[in-house]
Amino acid sequence: MSHDQRPVSGLSSRLDIALSLEENKPDTKTFPDLGSPVSPLRSRTGGPANTSSSSSSSGSFSANRTLPGTRKSGELSSGSGESSPTGPRPVHRRSGSTGPLIYSGGSSSGHNSSGHTSGGASSGVGTGGSSTASSPMTNVLPAGNICPSGKIGRPGAVPPRTSTRSDVLGTGTGNYGHGSIMWGGSVHATNPNSSNFQEATKRGNEYYKRGLFLDALRLYDKAVSMSPDNASCRSNRAAALIGLGRIGEALRECEEAVRLDPTNGKAHHRLAGLNLRIGLVDNARKHFSLAAHGQPPDQTEMRKLQDIEGHSAKCIDARRIGDWKSTLREADATVSAGADSSPLIFALRAEALLKLHKLVEADSTLSGLAKLESSVPASSPVKVFGMISSSYIQIVRAQVDMALGRFDTAVAAAEKAKQLDPTNTEVTSLLNKVRLVAQARLHGNELFKSGSFADACTAYGEGLKHEPFNPVLYCNRAACWSKMGRWEKSVEDCNEALRIQPNYTKALLRRANSNAKLERWTDCVRDYEVLRKELPGDKEVAEGLFHAQVALKMSRGEEVSNLKFGGEVEAVSTLEQFQVAISLPGVSVVYFMAPGNAHCNQITPFVDVLCTRYPSANFLKVNVNESHAVARAENVRIVPTFKIYKNGTRVKEMICPSQQILEYSVRHYSL
Repeated sequence: MSHDQRPVSGLSSRLDIALSLEENKPDTKTFPDLGSPVSPLRSRTGGPANTSSSSSSSGSFSANRTLPGTRKSGELSSGSGESSPTGPRPVHRRSGSTGPLIYSGGSSSGHNSSGHTSGGASSGVGTGGSSTASSPMTNVLPAGNICPSGKIGRPGAVPPRTSTRSDVLGTGTGNYGHGSIMWGGSVHATNPNSSNFQEATKRGNEYYKRGLFLDALRLYDKAVSMSPDNASCRSNRAAALIGLGRIGEALRECEEAVRLDPTNGKAHHRLAGLNLRIGLVDNARKHFSLAAHGQPPDQTEMRKLQDIEGHSAKCIDARRIGDWKSTLREADATVSAGADSSPLIFALRAEALLKLHKLVEADSTLSGLAKLESSVPASSPVKVFGMISSSYIQIVRAQVDMALGRFDTAVAAAEKAKQLDPTNTEVTSLLNKVRLVAQARLHGNELFKSGSFADACTAYGEGLKHEPFNPVLYCNRAACWSKMGRWEKSVEDCNEALRIQPNYTKALLRRANSNAKLERWTDCVRDYEVLRKELPGDKEVAEGLFHAQVALKMSRGEEVSNLKFGGEVEAVSTLEQFQVAISLPGVSVVYFMAPGNAHCNQITPFVDVLCTRYPSANFLKVNVNESHAVARAENVRIVPTFKIYKNGTRVKEMICPSQQILEYSVRHYSL
């Protein structure tokens, strides 16, 4: 094939179909300027013989190159009397096809490939025959081999060049599909109408509808990479991020979408919803209005916005006057209304819990807050209580860390608050306080290790002057009182620590030891019971509980000679052994079981645990398959069965009890 007959590689063989003369009239529509250097030609639509797909399109010119007798790219129009409003643009048949060869160029008199002229019509030359038709207008850009003169060159001839710039073929990811010609050798952004782009978006939508947000995000990322300036792509990506709970990223993606297309109602609506979730009501109201395009916003959304606005305002007002119960209630109401990702509301909730001495819940709230702080737009800081909201969040974190004994992280959080809001006097004051408390605790610890217990008490007391609600300092000072034998003072400081942090295990253990020294056995057993729940596998706690229970029984005049710590479940095989065991002073728990029974297999490990937890009780085990006499005497027909005896008298019988009921009964009769 000669050079001038070689088809442009962007033409697909699927275009080789027979076209009627009427169908070869140029399209008179003006194509939109898509902001690309390539001519915005579209594939022919309509006609029963059109079999081309969206992945194949004709070659096209750069908009910066003007050919003789043509308009600039994007300004296609037909000559007078030669076009049909619905007709397809001319198609240039490549050599070897069976249809007519139509080319652009020439007027009513044109040159065919042999150099002959014909008046009023041009001859299409192809291997399958010939036909005559009106010549296409010269201002229509061709879809086949490009000849700037409007002529088809002779076989073997080198086509003339009108520019020194190099031409490159599009890679198939350009605006107009495979074979798009671009002057200067540059390939530009992907057309959102390309098949790859549409396929990625379609599959992403399918995954999104099925709730597979991570898979949807992967495909939306692919679509964004092909068309980074497409607002809809950005909005789709934001939807997938919302589904994954990545609120901060979704917010930024929606902001980019509305920047690219300020009229994108869906992106505005999505951005409004995100602003509601992070508690920025004014921003949400603005974007709801923009999403409505001048129409009244949806009333349901407006009610939700008003609920969030109202509850958050009440929450802030309650915090100002120190009404911590109302602060907590309104913070929870704000979250329930829809602001479930607001760092400010979560910080208010954490501070209220701290002031109400619910430190574990406050710490848990802050753990969730750490994932939300990135959602607050740095470009529009919110002020609350006279300080920047991000600084207030760090202040709350510093106070919670300090209350839980994390003094180093508390100082770091307070210093960060100072960096965020350097001129705020409240932030500066709190930073100084946190530093003083941390220094007092460190100095007290050093004195305690050196054995200077009285001086350590004084150091911890200095810290309490700056922070009178710090359970760690109270507990540390209680340890000093205990070392000096001042048990009553130790109990008092432990009481203060536990009032602030009720399940503070160190304070419970020290108070139990001090109560034991004061022979307050009921209080001692109660503390050890709480510790046993908090530390079920702790041997020190189990042993302390045993000795406290024995001492309590002795104080009541009960027989304790047969009680022993760390016993195991004792197997009983004869009726005589059984009667002796249940007649012993104290509590005996008898477990009637059968090996291989499913229920017995499930509860046997728990019986071993109870034996360790309640060492003052005597645990017995009877295998009903081997000890028929005992089973008959006790009328046991179903296993597992538990019977509790106290001083030889049966006080409780349970058939297939749950673990909770079994433990409750053992604990009740062991005390």
